[in-house]
Amino acid sequence: MPSIAEREAAVFMRTGVRVPINLVRGEGTRVWDEDGKEYLDFLAGIATVSLGHSSPVVVDALTQQARTLIHVSNIFYSVPQIDLAELLVEQSGMSQAFFCNSGAEANEGCIKLARKWARQQRDEAYEIVVADGGFHGRTLTTITASGTPKYAEPFAPLPEGFVHVPYNDIEALREAVTSRTAAVMLEPLQGEGGVNVPDDGYLPAVRRLCDERNVALILDEVQTGMGRCGRMFAFQRAGITPDIMSLAKGLGGGVPVAAFLTNDRCAAFEPGDHGTTFGGQPLATAVALAVARYMVDEDLPAQVEAKGARFMDRLHSLEDRHAAVSGVRGQGLLVALELSSDIAADVVAACRERGLLANNVRPNAVRFVPPLTVSEAELDQAVEIVEQALAAVAG
Repeated sequence: MPSIAEREAAVFMRTGVRVPINLVRGEGTRVWDEDGKEYLDFLAGIATVSLGHSSPVVVDALTQQARTLIHVSNIFYSVPQIDLAELLVEQSGMSQAFFCNSGAEANEGCIKLARKWARQQRDEAYEIVVADGGFHGRTLTTITASGTPKYAEPFAPLPEGFVHVPYNDIEALREAVTSRTAAVMLEPLQGEGGVNVPDDGYLPAVRRLCDERNVALILDEVQTGMGRCGRMFAFQRAGITPDIMSLAKGLGGGVPVAAFLTNDRCAAFEPGDHGTTFGGQPLATAVALAVARYMVDEDLPAQVEAKGARFMDRLHSLEDRHAAVSGVRGQGLLVALELSSDIAADVVAACRERGLLANNVRPNAVRFVPPLTVSEAELDQAVEIVEQALAAVAG
């Protein structure tokens, strides 16, 4: 009988390299493979399983809504969609929301909205200034917007209108914003780029620059939003508000749903400007509503802030005992362990062998994004496994 790897190779497009594990069950922070081996999941669907695997909050909302109404066209009104929009607008300080299915889709919507607004307000301005090391999705437009050339170059010619500058460099950004600029698009913290945290004054300075030059500020909160960084939205740590924002990943607790939001200033869409078949369907928005309400009612972001501080302190302690560790960076429960050499893949493999799932976002950086409901005991257990892995790899 062929293995699952052989079956996949016969029928599935090879767009990535699989980790050689077939996961079949999950509960909370833990998952099990087909052989019954248990793992602490500190990857969480890449920061997506926000309330843990098979969370009763998600399961109950799915079950109840599936028995009621799964899908209708956006031609009609939908109560879960409006309830979710109201909650996100209230929590974010934005004015309007639109729902779609993925982070890339949400970022496409942000770019379209900014260009429509700029066409009306800024005499044909259309360029979007973006940051090196950023990641905004895998569509043709969003890989162009992303600051990683290897993702985009095989698909040239690429869409025009994106200007790249170094992240966390306000002077470079200032020079790049011209009369052609429609918007600046950034992640509050670069997740896929290596968990890169900007200086404290960077985002406020970006906000002031956008106000001075009358350009829109788009913040990609696909990975950082929904409590992940110790606030409901990461921009709240900087004391600013964007003009346009994208959300996905943790919004649905594992169910595919995404959104982009705007303030009144940039609310330029009119009927016919944008649309989606599946986006905002009752099933997805009912689950996202349950997830978001749980986060608000339980003040989950505050719990994440406390857990993240504990986790990072424990990881910092490894610096004293392992020369291979050169630092720790992150916010909340979006954390990277920085290594002194390019051994991250080996450390990740050694962690996996010992029952901890993480990933190497850089050759010298291991990322940890557990469910936001992870326990302190599980965080401590993860650090113990990381230390064992470091000893095995680097001595």
